[in-house]
Order: sequence, then structure tokens, then C-alpha cells
Amino acid sequence: MLKFLLWCILFVLCWPLAILGLLLYPLVWLLMLPFRLLGIAVTGVFELFKGIVFLPARLLGQRPGH
Repeated sequence: MLKFLLWCILFVLCWPLAILGLLLYPLVWLLMLPFRLLGIAVTGVFELFKGIVFLPARLLGQRPGH
């Protein structure tokens, strides 16, 4: 909703720029998609590493950080 309100303000102030942004948004989304997928993969690897590191503590019944 916030993006839409910001776009409406931009449309009132400078409508050619708002229309250009509206037309370029799908292209930017497609260009950012591989980086989002890479971020998801890196997060998964870090969560797996965290699970492996804390496995002995979980098996002993201790909570990490306590």
C-alpha cells in the first residue's frame, strides 16, 4: 500500500517519471529474481550450518545461548 501511495505522489509531481517507473518495474523485478534466489539459497546453507553446529547441544538437552 505504501508503494502505491508513493507512486501516486510521484504521479502527481512528475507523471512521465511515474509512467516510466510503472513500465520498468517488471524488468527490474526480473533482473532482481536471481539475486533473491541466491539469497534464499545462502540463508538455507547458513541455517543448515547452524543446525549442524548446535546439534550436540540439542542432543544433550541444552538450549543454545543459555
